[in-house]
Amino acid sequence: MPIIAPSILSADFLNLGRDIEMVNNSEADWFHLDVMDGRFVPNISYGMSIISQMKKAAKKTFDVHLMIVEPEKYITEFAKAGADILTVHLEASTHLHRNIQAIKAAGMKAGVALNPHTPVHMLDDILCDLDLVLIMSVNPGFGGQKFIDHSIQKIRQLRKMIEDRGIDTVIEVDGGVTLENAPILVKAGADALVAGNTVFSAPDPVEMIKKLKAVGK
Repeated sequence: MPIIAPSILSADFLNLGRDIEMVNNSEADWFHLDVMDGRFVPNISYGMSIISQMKKAAKKTFDVHLMIVEPEKYITEFAKAGADILTVHLEASTHLHRNIQAIKAAGMKAGVALNPHTPVHMLDDILCDLDLVLIMSVNPGFGGQKFIDHSIQKIRQLRKMIEDRGIDTVIEVDGGVTLENAPILVKAGADALVAGNTVFSAPDPVEMIKKLKAVGK
């Protein structure tokens, strides 16, 4: 069964406490938190102060995805805010290895995200140091976009790289994940599915999470 990580970007921010409680009481595994700076991506979301407030109510892993330039400036602050997993973009990190070491030194698991145009072989020299790789299956910045089909091939390639090295790095997929394509993603090798609109726009979000969790049974 895949790890299910509802994306809080699609939650109702006027009723954030209610939506956090819904995720707490569902079969979801993680909270997926997208941090955007308006520079790396053309959108601005929320930062450390909101995450630290959410942490008071949330009872599950905080999977924090930084879509920001110069992520190295904020690693310790996100650790203090409550991040359990911190993912930075390969495209935003000049010194990626240094960033990964800093994330681990701050007590978090370390992930690297790849934009749709970035090939997975770019991770050749860093993969063994990673706890997680996030395959972006839409262009980052906005929720509700259509899934990019080429992402499936990237998942397969990454799964082979992981197996060839005998490591247990988690493959996470974010963008356009639905109940229809979730089985294909899991079969291709995905371990974790980020779902925003699919969960929060559903008539019954808890039931939708349950169905996503059952994929691949």
